[in-house]
Amino acid sequence: MKRAPAITGALFWAVFALAISSCGRKGGTADWDQPGGSTPSVEVSSPSAAVAPPAAVEVAKVADPANEPSANEPPANQAPAAESSAASPVSGSGLHFIEYNVENWLVMDRFINNKQVKDSPKPESEKKAVISILAKNQPDVLGLCEIGQASDLAEIQSRLKAAGVDLPHSHHTGGSDPTRHLGILSRFPITSTSKPAETEFQLKGQTFGINRGILDATIEARGKSYRFIGVHLKSKREVEEADQEQLRIHEARLLRRHVDSILATDPEARLVVYGDFNDTRPTTAFKTVTGSYNSPGYLTAIPFKDSRGHAWTHHWAPHDIYSRIDFVCVTRPLRSEVDFRASHIIDDGAWDKASDHRALKAIFR
Repeated sequence: MKRAPAITGALFWAVFALAISSCGRKGGTADWDQPGGSTPSVEVSSPSAAVAPPAAVEVAKVADPANEPSANEPPANQAPAAESSAASPVSGSGLHFIEYNVENWLVMDRFINNKQVKDSPKPESEKKAVISILAKNQPDVLGLCEIGQASDLAEIQSRLKAAGVDLPHSHHTGGSDPTRHLGILSRFPITSTSKPAETEFQLKGQTFGINRGILDATIEARGKSYRFIGVHLKSKREVEEADQEQLRIHEARLLRRHVDSILATDPEARLVVYGDFNDTRPTTAFKTVTGSYNSPGYLTAIPFKDSRGHAWTHHWAPHDIYSRIDFVCVTRPLRSEVDFRASHIIDDGAWDKASDHRALKAIFR
């Protein structure tokens, strides 16, 4: 019994020593809403204490391309941080592709200063914002949705060249909609273009044509071939003729049939299927386009995120809804060349001055 005080005293001093050694450092909580804020801060009380490198504090998380997170993540309370105003260098290898719905770069009736103005072009301030975003991000190939006539595509091309982005090769196409079309601009030659065999479908006894068409252009870049398939599916806005969701699903089927027809001829085709799907990942339209995961023709949707880790690409202002409806998908032969870590949503601080969509940048090695 005489040894008890000695043992008690030893335990006391051991606990006290541990408390002293831990008082001088603390684990900071990461600011999850800031770019690069995924690594907690660590302060050390003594210069002699061992400090683990950042990689040991938290292992970087690489997105699984087959399992993209929910498409309906809410935006941050604050606008995304603006990117540097300096232009990114032109890629010296691989391919930088940007998909962008530029929101009505065309002539249409608009409400300006609470007044309806007929036959008005996209406002100059919006055009400048679009060109500024693209000039900063230097695409090799640019897939555009919601442009007007071929002259509108040529205007974008000209403005980009003046801003230092020379994309001399172009292709413009459309569908049954006489106003809104698809276009593609490229730094590299467009070696061929094609049209889908089917452009119409039947719905409840009526014949409908795919609204904005399907763009199909093959580009040769640095010894590799890429076949770009662009689309802009029916919007969620209701129309009198038929249910808007069913129209979109039928358009998605036409797109999938076109993809399947290409793969039937060339199973190793390096396809990039992109555009404004006007629907999110869990929907029938999206799944119709991508196909079955176990199928050789399955399309992998690149899991884009912005600098805050958010995945939304579109803001529907009347309903104040943020959603992921823009996609870039690839066939299996091209999947291994996607730089999943570097591909991202362009969250320039002035994105909403340019369009109601944010652009996607896919980088291929």
